[in-house]
Amino acid sequence: MEFLLFTFVGVVHLLSLSSGKSIYKNDISRRTFQEIKEEIASYGDVAKAIIDLAVYGKAQNRSYERLALLVDTVGPRPSGSRSLEKAIQIMYQNLREDGLENVHLEPVKIPHWERGEESAVMLEPRIHRMAILGLGSSIGTPPEGITAEVLVVTSFEELQRRAPEARGKIVVYNQPYVNYSTTVQYRVQGAVEAAKVGALASLIRSVASFSIYSPHTGIQEYQDGVPKIPTACITVEDAEMMSRMASRGNRIVIQLKMGAKNYPDADSFNTVAEIIGSKYPEQVVLVSGHLDSWDVGQGAMDDGGGAFISWEALSLIKDLGLRPKRTLRLVLWTAEEQGGVGAFQYYLLHQLGLSADLDWFGPWVTLRVLLGIACGLRCRKRRRAPVANWKDHAGCASCRG
Repeated sequence: MEFLLFTFVGVVHLLSLSSGKSIYKNDISRRTFQEIKEEIASYGDVAKAIIDLAVYGKAQNRSYERLALLVDTVGPRPSGSRSLEKAIQIMYQNLREDGLENVHLEPVKIPHWERGEESAVMLEPRIHRMAILGLGSSIGTPPEGITAEVLVVTSFEELQRRAPEARGKIVVYNQPYVNYSTTVQYRVQGAVEAAKVGALASLIRSVASFSIYSPHTGIQEYQDGVPKIPTACITVEDAEMMSRMASRGNRIVIQLKMGAKNYPDADSFNTVAEIIGSKYPEQVVLVSGHLDSWDVGQGAMDDGGGAFISWEALSLIKDLGLRPKRTLRLVLWTAEEQGGVGAFQYYLLHQLGLSADLDWFGPWVTLRVLLGIACGLRCRKRRRAPVANWKDHAGCASCRG
């Protein structure tokens, strides 16, 4: 079975992909941009009907109202939680009631981590209670916490230069924000690099270009053969403050307490629905988002919005009685935040031919799905499990991290 990976950037693209025109690499080389432009333009009337339905018709604000109902009802949906599974069951029923085809759940084993109570208090050179958020999969501290002197660094290179100073301390990373793909490596790898030089814990400046004293969470990874140490993100403001203190020669001491725990993998599901193609049903255009979120927010943007506009794409086409030539498949991933776990297990189940040259996907290649799968592949590659070898996951921000 052939899959065309696609993210919902416009219904016209959906229609052109589903038109039955071949988009294989060799055919792309024989088609001019003018021919592609004319093909897309031929869907003008249909695209207008879809836009009118979405913007002015009965579907006006529908995806927003659907999303609001879910996040207000269920709230945060962290991997392994009952709230995530409740959301999955609600969405399964919603897709059935919407009249989509082949609605079903595909089993996935997913990580289960809970943050518990957490705190960080600066004891020297003054008392200061810090806002922190533990990072996904982090271990906790002993009940009494970890009280230690701080070493502030701005890069992994500085940490290596000052490695003798790091033993027995809490490493604070005050790395400058360059861009997400460059800077996120400190969140993903910070604990491992600190542990390699004997640190007791690591605190990472939140990966953000702007802050209102708001710590960020996200996934981090341990490495085989390296001691696991607790790790959390702190605010940009506190990271900068401690950097200033350290530059003046102040001794900084922090007491860190984290109740984080990792539990055995939990049962979950990817949620799937389709509009079956009329001419090439075996060829699939994949539209996707993920239902899980972190525990400290309701996940309306990351990625409730992506999931619900993906559902809306199929709803609009169904409501107008359109039947594309290729199958449109909606997949709502589980456990994306934990490293694309749902996408990776979908890959294993369906055996996507991604080990071949990716160029044949053409301009419609789905960054959303590829990044999700790449993260899953990356996690398993580091655990020395067999993975597909497709361009060494080049281009994935998290893999580069």
